[in-house]
Amino acid sequence: MSRLAKKPIVLPSGVTVKVEVDTVTVEGKLGKLTQTYLPYYVSIEVVDGKVMVKPKEVFGAAAYTGLYWAIIRNMVKGVSEGFSKQLTIQGLGYKWELRGTKLVCTVGFSHPVEFTPPQGITLALENNNTVLKVSGIDKHLVGQVAANIREIKPPEPYKGKGIRYVNEHVRIKEGKTGK
Repeated sequence: MSRLAKKPIVLPSGVTVKVEVDTVTVEGKLGKLTQTYLPYYVSIEVVDGKVMVKPKEVFGAAAYTGLYWAIIRNMVKGVSEGFSKQLTIQGLGYKWELRGTKLVCTVGFSHPVEFTPPQGITLALENNNTVLKVSGIDKHLVGQVAANIREIKPPEPYKGKGIRYVNEHVRIKEGKTGK
């Protein structure tokens, strides 16, 4: 069993957790998140502002204990603080701009690429329009949207041009050598 799952999740002020038959609902100042879980493997209890995830006496329950503990912890952090990822664009003539809620990327294709974020995700341009901040309350959704944007034009290994995460290290290959 996960050692972290043995610890309770302390709820910050303003965050409430409701546990029903097979769903957990976390509500805070930034929004509301709902997650289903398998009550056959774990029991989730809210006592004195703390959430405990306990395994049941079933084979394989220990694996689900750590999983649901981490999911609930991320939900609590999401509705109280939120999550964000930052992407940067590199390359001559590469740029992006926000038109309403759509992101329009000009990254060397014959046409600009439009990306519409799902509901609950906000996009913001920073640092002279070279850094894109993807933020929201659902950690999984923020990471998936950032990965989908990066997938438009991932960094290529010879010059490093493309869309990458901030602080991502891209190994540059050596090009052809002349005689």
